Amino acid sequence: QVQLVESGGGLVQAGGSLRLSCAASVRTFSNYAMGWFRQAPGKEREFVAANSWTGDTTYYADSVRGRITISRDNAKNAVYLQMNSLKPEDTAVYYCAAAYALGWATDRIAKFTPEYRYWGQGTQVTVSS
Repeated sequence: QVQLVESGGGLVQAGGSLRLSCAASVRTFSNYAMGWFRQAPGKEREFVAANSWTGDTTYYADSVRGRITISRDNAKNAVYLQMNSLKPEDTAVYYCAAAYALGWATDRIAKFTPEYRYWGQGTQVTVSS
C-alpha cells in the first residue's frame, strides 16, 4: 500500500510560480514511477507530467512543457512539480500518482491514468488573472 500526500498548492497571480510536493509513505519509493495529473472544474482529469523510477526520464503534456518541471528525490520518498509562468488555465486540483514499476526499464514512464495504482487526495492550485 502506498499513501501519497500532496502539498504546496495555493493562490498565485498569473506569471507566478508554485512548487508542489508529494510525500510517499512506502518502503521502496524507487519501485514506483511517478506522475502528476490535474482536474479543473467540469473537466476530466488530465496528465501533466511524469518521471521514471530513476527520475532520469521525464515527460510532459504539451500544455505545460517548458513551464513545469517534475523531479524526485528517492532518498526522501518525494516527487515535486515546479510550476513557473502560471496561467489562469492552470487552475485545477493537482494529484500525485504512483505506478508500480518494479522490473521496468530505467527510462520507462507511465503516461496514462490506468497505469497508476495509487493516488493522493489532491492540492488546489488557483491562478488569478
